[in-house]
Amino acid sequence: MFTGIIEAIGSIRALTPKGGDVRVYVATGKLDLHDVKLGDSIAVNGVCLTAVELPGDGFWADVSRETLACTGFVDLKAGSKVNLEKALTPTSRLGGHLVSGHIDGVGEVVAMAENARAWQFTIRAPRELAKYIAHKGSITVDGTSLTVNSVNGAEFELTIVPHTLAETIMVDYHVGRKVNLEVDLLARYLERLLLGDKAADPHGSGMSESFLAEHGYIKN
Repeated sequence: MFTGIIEAIGSIRALTPKGGDVRVYVATGKLDLHDVKLGDSIAVNGVCLTAVELPGDGFWADVSRETLACTGFVDLKAGSKVNLEKALTPTSRLGGHLVSGHIDGVGEVVAMAENARAWQFTIRAPRELAKYIAHKGSITVDGTSLTVNSVNGAEFELTIVPHTLAETIMVDYHVGRKVNLEVDLLARYLERLLLGDKAADPHGSGMSESFLAEHGYIKN
């Protein structure tokens, strides 16, 4: 588990095809690795990866086909900057929100505008994730815990303060940039819970619009 509070900006040092998937070397910059051991988890742009080698100034991790298919990792290359966070410990401050490191989908930055000293970002989520994104709710973008300021269909707005811009890769965002999205954990579990006995049906993994309308959660 993670908090969504970025600890360092790292970079991709190497991407090596290996047996059908990829092994990646992440240079970790100022991230303190003294308490990291083999098998520990580190979030890279919000993706939970397992350290399989620790050369000293970074770590190697294996990236599965599933991760390549479901995240923005497919667009990374040597030199790409990445957000880094070590796994949550029992004594960590929960400054953001509970983050699993399991990406739900890839969004796209569709608009940017200055807002006093901050920046306003508009991000379009995949249609199937829109129902999980709520006004003033939490969302994780490339591993960064953020508050949703407004929602319009599958698009949502974020206000990014100067500190967040300086301490994450968001300073390099541009219109068209693809970003990893993880919706709030509670929203996903609540959806499954509301299905009740229907969750055991073969197609009971999610709620359709007709199911939501039938139970009064939305209006047709």
